[in-house]
Amino acid sequence: MTGPLVPFREIVLKVHSRCDLACDHCYIYEHADQSWRTRPKAISDDAMSWTALRLAEHAKTHDLPSVSVILHGGEPLLAGPARLRRVCEELTRALAGVAALDLRIHTNGLQLGPRYLDLFAEYGVKVGISLDGDRAANDRHRRFADGRSSHPLVLKAVELLRQDRYRALDLGLLCTIDIANDPVTVYDALSALEPPRIDFLLPHATWDDPPPRPEGATTAYADWLLAVFDRWDADGRPMPVRLFESVFSTLHGGPSLTESLGLVPTDLIVVETDGTLEQVDSLKSAYEGAAATGFDVFSHTLDEVAAHPGVRARQLGVAGLGETCRRCPVVRSCGGGLYTHRYRSTPDTGTRPDRSDHSGRSGKSDRSDADARAEGTGGHTGGFDNPSVYCADLEALIRGIESRTAAASVPPVLTDPGELVAAQQELTRSLLAELHVELGGRGGAEWQQAWELASAVEERSDGLDAVLTHPYTRSWLVDRVAALRAERPGAVDGALALSAYVAAAVVRGGLDLPVRVRGTGGVLHLPTLGTLRIPRPDGTGASTAHGTGAAGAAEEFGTVGPFGEGGAFEAEVRPVEEGFLVRTATAELRIGRPAEATEHWRPVHRLGLPGGPVLALDDLDPYRDCFGVPVHPGLRPAETAAWAGRLTAAWELLHPALPERAEAAAGALSTVTPLLAAAPLTAHQPVATTGAHGLGALGLPFAAGVAELALALLRGLRRARLRALTEVTDLYAYDGEWLRPAPWQEAPVPLSELLAGAYERVGLAVYGGPTAMARGIRLDQARRALDTLEDAPELTVGGKSLLAALRKETERG
Repeated sequence: MTGPLVPFREIVLKVHSRCDLACDHCYIYEHADQSWRTRPKAISDDAMSWTALRLAEHAKTHDLPSVSVILHGGEPLLAGPARLRRVCEELTRALAGVAALDLRIHTNGLQLGPRYLDLFAEYGVKVGISLDGDRAANDRHRRFADGRSSHPLVLKAVELLRQDRYRALDLGLLCTIDIANDPVTVYDALSALEPPRIDFLLPHATWDDPPPRPEGATTAYADWLLAVFDRWDADGRPMPVRLFESVFSTLHGGPSLTESLGLVPTDLIVVETDGTLEQVDSLKSAYEGAAATGFDVFSHTLDEVAAHPGVRARQLGVAGLGETCRRCPVVRSCGGGLYTHRYRSTPDTGTRPDRSDHSGRSGKSDRSDADARAEGTGGHTGGFDNPSVYCADLEALIRGIESRTAAASVPPVLTDPGELVAAQQELTRSLLAELHVELGGRGGAEWQQAWELASAVEERSDGLDAVLTHPYTRSWLVDRVAALRAERPGAVDGALALSAYVAAAVVRGGLDLPVRVRGTGGVLHLPTLGTLRIPRPDGTGASTAHGTGAAGAAEEFGTVGPFGEGGAFEAEVRPVEEGFLVRTATAELRIGRPAEATEHWRPVHRLGLPGGPVLALDDLDPYRDCFGVPVHPGLRPAETAAWAGRLTAAWELLHPALPERAEAAAGALSTVTPLLAAAPLTAHQPVATTGAHGLGALGLPFAAGVAELALALLRGLRRARLRALTEVTDLYAYDGEWLRPAPWQEAPVPLSELLAGAYERVGLAVYGGPTAMARGIRLDQARRALDTLEDAPELTVGGKSLLAALRKETERG
């Protein structure tokens, strides 16, 4: 087993090994492992102390912020209040100053009363109660040894826990599924108790001892759960249901929320009443000794247990699954199911009989896909390298929830360009807040003044919005947060450039507010507006002579480096009439028309595209160098005019062919920056690069011709939108776990590259390009890539929605 150890964050502590009920579905007493018979009834003081010591040692070694301890049994309340108090005391004392302690107890509730609940309130012990539904459902399994019903006593415990003084301790209800019970009746009975959460549990089973189900009902457990889901959904989802919430999470790219589903590595260990350290308790359903590790708290650290092969096998994610599961489209949500449920004692090389398909899909054989996967081509192996005995149920449940909810849960950023812009703006604002936190007061009064002024500007105009949506503002924020975290020299000074952004916002808003700013190297850059060169006291510092080419343009005006570099100076910026005034210790400059160049002022050039956006041709911003390709150091006026002309002509090529995309671009594209191409361009290989951080920026090759620029614009827009989407929503998860062939190259690629290549090629193919042959090649490549992506388990609900939209584009093409 390779990879770092996964530390334990959750311990199940058996405080009592016996029970006051005789549930016939209990995995501890009724299944394969009968080791409970040799355990002490109650945990000893030594076992308590050593458990607390080992857990504190483990938390300290791995710098864990918190750990959970679940008091369990048997029936843990049989340990009595005094012993439970000692357990709470030992754990609290050992973890004090090391890690936060989350204490919980899972009980049948029969013994629960004020003496226990007062103790739990003292130590913050949360209480989960097992209840299988209404009386008829509950009494099907959860009875006393003499056959009496436990239901009235459990209800009494639930009602006590609902009292105001104990309500904060309520974890919710745990319900073991029996498909003989009516699902809606069970749900209604549980929901009527208004629990904070419901946890539905599949009964533990293996391929040797499969769960009961009607003949031919291959998805009976999924059908039962989906009936509950429909009722819960129709009720307005009054409380979380962990199984459903876990599926929601994984369908949208998040982690699983339960060990029984998903690919999150297990981080749980069990301590028995004799101090023995064991793997997850459900393994007792597999065979005698399945959960054993050979370790105990008296002689072994938890790190030793974490290295046990059985523990590591449940921490390998996709790599720990058999081939059948690895190629399943729902594996990211299912995760192969609970490890225990995959067990088979001996290989099965025979052919299982056909079973009816309850998937509701047409054009299939009479077996479901999950049935075929579960049966495999070579049968099951001995051990745990098998699909779950609930394989067909898990797939039907996941697909059923997805089909019921996907249309309403597609992220709006995928369908509404305005939502994407708003999400990107919120991301930039969150980065500004993050910068404020990272500074932690190190910016002193200068930062605080700029911070407060930014708030004032926001209340009085939309000038700050215009500055924060500028793509290179994001570049500055990302760079500064990283610099502060790495404690790079000048990190704080670079962050203090916030005042320049505020000054630009004040000017754009026309507010009568003076702003103190910092400049560097004799140059003051106001983001989104332009660059001011401050003359020296002797009057020099602004030449009217033009140099030659790019280098000459840079020398003429001065190249602006990132904020915080070069000799710093202070200035005051204040709006006046339609322009602004800048005062330094040595000069006073008035810029009457910010859109016009002067001897000292060079504005950001603006270009209005016919039927399209007004673009900033930004060759000035100190943070524009974020494309992975060298940026042009600065265009001379004639170069700016020529490039603007080529851009306009390129846009006029695109606009008639792709009017819808042109309109979308008007909201997504705001800034283009000239790049210095490293190699000659051809019509089939234009260089176009999206900005490394901010939405709306493209880097385009300065030397490209009109046709090349048209393709570069389209390619850049496609890349920019896809990157912007991935920054604000999850289109896929577990990227890189699987590699797939790409139609345009020999080496297989991860999903992210295949999706990006398909997304780009669909756009280029629909546009057409220089030749029909090139268009056909791109369209064929795109369609083949989309076919490959069709059943990719990495795709989220959003990713599948994007894939469907790409399919429609290719059909129009």
